[in-house]
Amino acid sequence: MHNDGAVTMAQDIKSLIERTRETLVADALGAVSLVVILMGGLCLPALV
Repeated sequence: MHNDGAVTMAQDIKSLIERTRETLVADALGAVSLVVILMGGLCLPALV
């Protein structure tokens, strides 16, 4: 059994993360902001 595929895939994922680091950070911030908006929208009726 060969592990060449797993090593190559791990290297591919590592290089992908290195190339798209700024985009990943921006996407993570966008996802966090969407969660904050969602939670605010769900809690707002309880405050009114």
